[in-house]
Amino acid sequence: MILLKKIAFCVFLLVIGMEAHAQLENVIVERYYVSDANDATDVIGGGLPEGSVTYRVYIDLAPGVRLTKLFGTSTAPFSISSTENFFNNISDGETFAKDFIRARYEENTVALDTWLTLGQTTRKQGPITHFGILKSQDDNGSFVGGVNNDGGSEAIAGGLLVNEDPTIGLPLTIADGIDTLVNVPSDWFSFGILDFVTGEDTTIFGSVALKSSFYRENFELSNSGVVGVIPDSNQVIITQLTTKGELSFILNIEVEYFDGNTLVTKQYIGTNNPQNESQEYSPLLSYPPVCGCIDPNYLEYSSSFVCDAEGACETLVVYGCMDELACNYNPQANLNLEEICCYPGACDNRDLEAVCPQLKGESFDLTVFPNPAEEEITINVISGVENNVSYRVINAYGVVMFENMVNNAPLNYVDVVSLEGFPSGIYYVKVYTLLGEQSQLFIKL
Repeated sequence: MILLKKIAFCVFLLVIGMEAHAQLENVIVERYYVSDANDATDVIGGGLPEGSVTYRVYIDLAPGVRLTKLFGTSTAPFSISSTENFFNNISDGETFAKDFIRARYEENTVALDTWLTLGQTTRKQGPITHFGILKSQDDNGSFVGGVNNDGGSEAIAGGLLVNEDPTIGLPLTIADGIDTLVNVPSDWFSFGILDFVTGEDTTIFGSVALKSSFYRENFELSNSGVVGVIPDSNQVIITQLTTKGELSFILNIEVEYFDGNTLVTKQYIGTNNPQNESQEYSPLLSYPPVCGCIDPNYLEYSSSFVCDAEGACETLVVYGCMDELACNYNPQANLNLEEICCYPGACDNRDLEAVCPQLKGESFDLTVFPNPAEEEITINVISGVENNVSYRVINAYGVVMFENMVNNAPLNYVDVVSLEGFPSGIYYVKVYTLLGEQSQLFIKL
C-alpha cells in the first residue's frame, strides 16, 4: 500500500500540473488600439508617435474570486518595460484610471494614456462608475473616438482614434472597452509610485518624464477587492500601456476567495520564488509568454510553459524501473520509478515471483503499452507454445475492471483494451497461462 501511495502521488503531480492556478485562470493582453497619422498630429497630449500600440492587461480569475492587490517585493519584483518609452497624455492623463472623469476620454489622445488600476476606469459620478472590459465583450457602444473625439490640437474632422487596424479587433468607435459596474471598490491605497513628499509621478504612469521601464521591489496598489464586469468570465483590467516598443512584464497579484465559509487570501507571483504557502508561482504573469511542451505525457513538458510550441513535445513518458540490477528492469523506460524496483528480499512486501515471474523460469513474456496511457492499452503476450491465455485489468483497490480469456492463443498474442470509464490511477494487468502468471503495472492519466 505504501508503494501504491507513492506511485499515486506521481500521477497526482501530473494531474495537479494541469489544474494549477485554480483561482488565476489566465492573463490576457489585449491589443486595444494602434495610433495612426492623424493621432500623431495632436500636441495637446504631448505627441503620440504613429504606430504606437495601446495594450490592456486583464487578470482572468475564476468566478467569485476578487482581485485586491498588485504588489512588488524584494523576492518578487513587479516590472513593466518596453524597448521604447511609454506614452502619457500631458494635458489630462492620470496615474490611476480610477481618477479619470468620463468626459476626459473624449479629449485628444487621453483615452490612450498609460495608467494602473484594479478594474475601475473612471471616478464615481452620481450612481455610475466605469470599469474595463475586453472590447470583444463590450456590447454597450463607445464614447471614445471618432465623432465623440474633439479632434485634438489640429481639430481633425471626424475626430481622432478612428484607426481600424485589423490587429486590434473592434475599432474604438464601435467598442471602447468601458462598461459600468454596481459594486465599486473602496479603501484604495498606493505605495511606491507617487513621490512621498511632492505627490508627483515620475514613473512610466506619469507625464513628468519619458521612461521605458517600471521596476519596484517595494510597491503596492490595493483596494477592497474587485471582480470583472461579467461575473462568469471575471476578467479584471489592471493596466493600460501605450508604447511603440516591444512590451514585457512580470506581475504579482493578490486575490481573495471563499473556501466554504473561510475567506482565503492568496498571492500569485511572476517570479519563481514563493516564500510561503500563501504564495504560488504562475508563469501566466510573465509576458511575452514562454512557449514549449505543455503536454505532461512527454518528457519535454514543463509547468513553466504557458503556450504550445510546435515540435516541442518529442519523447513520450514511459514509467518503469530503470535499475539494471532489478529483476523488473524496463529497458524501454525513460522516467524512473524507484519505488517499483524489485530485488530478491526487497520488493516492498509484494510477491516477488508475481512481479518477476522469470525468477521461476517461466517462458512467456508480457508487455503492456503505452505506459502511462490515456485512451487504451495494448497487451502483448509472447510464449513458446500455443496455450490458453486469460488476463485481468485490476485497479489499486483490487477491483477487476476488465477480464478476458482466449483459448489456444497464438504464440504472439495481442489485444487492445479500451480505458474508457477508467478513473486516473494505478492499475495492474495480470496474465494467466499454462506456463504460469505475470503482472505488470501501468498508469492511467
